Amino acid sequence: MALFTNQANLSYDATTLRSNLAVGEVRSALSIRKTALSGDYRVGGTAVYLVTVANEGENDFSDLTLTDSLGAYAFGQGTLYPLTYQTDSAMLWANGVLQSAPTVSAVRPLTVTGLTVPAGGTLQLVYRATVNSYAPPASGGQIRNTVSLTGASLTQTLSASETVTAAFVPALAIAKSILPVPVLENGRLTYTFVLLNTGFADADAGERVAVNDLFSPILHDIAVTLDGEPLSAPSQYTYNEATGLFQTVPGQITVPAATAVQDARTGEWSVTPGSVTLQVSGRL
Repeated sequence: MALFTNQANLSYDATTLRSNLAVGEVRSALSIRKTALSGDYRVGGTAVYLVTVANEGENDFSDLTLTDSLGAYAFGQGTLYPLTYQTDSAMLWANGVLQSAPTVSAVRPLTVTGLTVPAGGTLQLVYRATVNSYAPPASGGQIRNTVSLTGASLTQTLSASETVTAAFVPALAIAKSILPVPVLENGRLTYTFVLLNTGFADADAGERVAVNDLFSPILHDIAVTLDGEPLSAPSQYTYNEATGLFQTVPGQITVPAATAVQDARTGEWSVTPGSVTLQVSGRL
């Protein structure tokens, strides 16, 4: 909304009179809305955005430019962009009809030119961006990005923002190794399982973390430790010497959350996974 004023002059003989001040209002025919379609984010994942521009007016609005900040924020003497536009991902609809690919003239910030919003209709733009290493990865991290719509036919810049937050969930992986290699017949063998958590929430009892393995060859007289502390059967694990099936009891293992540090010089975030080490040793 923009207010404007106007005042008239009346002249006769040698006299000039001024009218009252008339106040008018110009209401924008366009409105803009931005929506994140991908929920929370993880570094390396994809964020999907929908921008909708509605036109209540009787005429098209042409040659408009849309700019997306891609979450830009000041860092040191420069600017960091936590989102990277995925090339050729932008798609455009006018009144629900798919249009030819829009013109992307810049990618940092994302700039789309030559847009037309039809009279009494809507224009929708969808595009994808990769969450990069400048995005705060830990719990509480946010990416707030703003789109702006400009053009000669607009009386003011239109803008809309959307904020997405870092995912607060565990993300587990497992690696297994064997020592010694080779092992002598009737000798002792140790399996080492390293459980990694690159997420920023503990994988605790509620996640019911469990390790299962079918040992072949079968081990006998096993000993089990978790980060060097002995586990006991059957409360913390079970083992069938007839089949070689080893199982930890669900919920007995907690894998701590990852930690993150931002480089004071480059602004990049590095992630150190949380981890626990499970070892099972036995005689062949």
